[in-house]
Amino acid sequence: MPVLRGFQRNVKSDNKTEWNNGSPITVVASATGTGKTVMMASHCADHNDYGCAIAHRKELVGQIAMALAVEGVRHSIIAPKETIAYIRNKQLEELGKHYVDPMAKWSVASVDTLINRNPNEPFFKRVTQVHFDEGHHVTRMNKWGAAFSMFSNPNLHGALWTACPDRADGQGLGKCADGVADALVEAPPMRWMIDNGYLTDYEVYCPTPRDLDLSGLTVMESGDFSMTEMQKAMAKSQTVVGDVVDTYCKRAWGKLGITFAVGIAEAEKIAAEFNRRGVPAAVLHGKSPAAERDAALKQFANRKIWQLVNVDLFDEGFDLPAIECVSFARPTASFNKYAQMWGRALRLMISEYLASIWDTLSSAERLHQISISEKPIALIFDHVGNLLRHKGPPDKPRVWKLERRQKRAPADGIPLRICTACEQPYERWLLQCPYCGVGAPAPEGGARSPETVDGDLFLVSPDVLKAMRDEVDRIDGAAFVPKGVPARPVTVNHHERQVAQHHLRATMGWWAAAFPQHSDRENARRFFHTFGIDILSAQALNKADANALREKIVANLATCGIVINDLSLPHD
Repeated sequence: MPVLRGFQRNVKSDNKTEWNNGSPITVVASATGTGKTVMMASHCADHNDYGCAIAHRKELVGQIAMALAVEGVRHSIIAPKETIAYIRNKQLEELGKHYVDPMAKWSVASVDTLINRNPNEPFFKRVTQVHFDEGHHVTRMNKWGAAFSMFSNPNLHGALWTACPDRADGQGLGKCADGVADALVEAPPMRWMIDNGYLTDYEVYCPTPRDLDLSGLTVMESGDFSMTEMQKAMAKSQTVVGDVVDTYCKRAWGKLGITFAVGIAEAEKIAAEFNRRGVPAAVLHGKSPAAERDAALKQFANRKIWQLVNVDLFDEGFDLPAIECVSFARPTASFNKYAQMWGRALRLMISEYLASIWDTLSSAERLHQISISEKPIALIFDHVGNLLRHKGPPDKPRVWKLERRQKRAPADGIPLRICTACEQPYERWLLQCPYCGVGAPAPEGGARSPETVDGDLFLVSPDVLKAMRDEVDRIDGAAFVPKGVPARPVTVNHHERQVAQHHLRATMGWWAAAFPQHSDRENARRFFHTFGIDILSAQALNKADANALREKIVANLATCGIVINDLSLPHD
């Protein structure tokens, strides 16, 4: 039986605490590669009553069933007959026996089979614990919600397991919004997992094909791009296939890789080019026969195939630590899908012995073992701008909520640029690439505003800069009182604006002081991309906007561990 990692035990304990404190249905958020299925199976093993674990693909149903079998939990399978046979045979092959038992208290179900059952069956009244794999799918009005609603035991408890509780369509997973959950349980974030040796760190390269135009793609009701439009855009590019293969051959030759393609035709073109260049590759997709998939995965694990080019097959729940690199040839507007694809390469590649003692090692010892392992670093190749689209990698700090959010809300964070020399991404406020030292491209000629130069006032056109400074000087000077207007309201309002500006500018100074390692010019650019306004325009804001911006800066400082309790500020 597997032994949970320390963080996994904490997640399990936190989840049970929520159940015991009156939140019977939880969303459990834990990054890709951190063992959600193992934690789910551990919950099942503890529950000596009727329960059901639900997934939407045969492969995921099989993975959950295998996790239960490893825990020694007997279970029935609610799925088509061929899926039941497939799962039973996989358990026999890997464990020497199977745990599939039609009379068992636990069941593992395909959601599509489950919703076709009669909700009045005794089974649905008996179940007191339910788990949903890829739980971000569950909202009240879809088939997942329909499956959840079939369970009618008043003592029902359940968990929706997901790497990302944020849906692309903006719907919330909480009962307060569009879902069924009462509470959110969060595992440590992805960056913590990397820094503490539970996931492999990565390098990312973004060689975008020169003739690939993804502008104007329609975002569908699902929150992702139109598949038809994506396929047409990718097919128009004459260089994307070559760039995907060239990058792999240049930076990852001989490593095991997953390439995500937009459609079968595009996947076949990429695989054909891989094979032509001497890279053994195979195409897999949802319609591939099970025997063909299994054979390809075995060849992949044995390094007889180096590249699996897939179509929306391995973005959820696919667990193969041997993956060393991931290539994006499929754009997505969905952060969830983006994070899932990225995470395929982050699982550790360590021996069974090391895995068995991993939690007894210190973080430094784990990181050392990763550094000398077969996969000291994962490689991410983004050919379609996903990194730029989502303003950073998936391990960037994110705030998860169960509430509904604005559909297709802009990604938070500082935008990135791709170095023209080394193809690595970096934040736009930097004046040069931190990896190779090549300077950021100069802005084009003509009238340059703060928006066109990343808030860099050194590059703003002189006439524009003078007008901005004149506005600041007007605020800092005496109030202008037009003829015929009572002086007091004007002077009072002007004084209040000056006070608000004094408070704001003091706070801006504190913010700049938090980054002493960077020049004033770089900090001005960072300020612009962090708060959406350049430093001179900020000093010309009215009272209300100045106070609002100051609150944003204070909140941003708090994320850096700096709390402003009191500043020496003037009184009214």
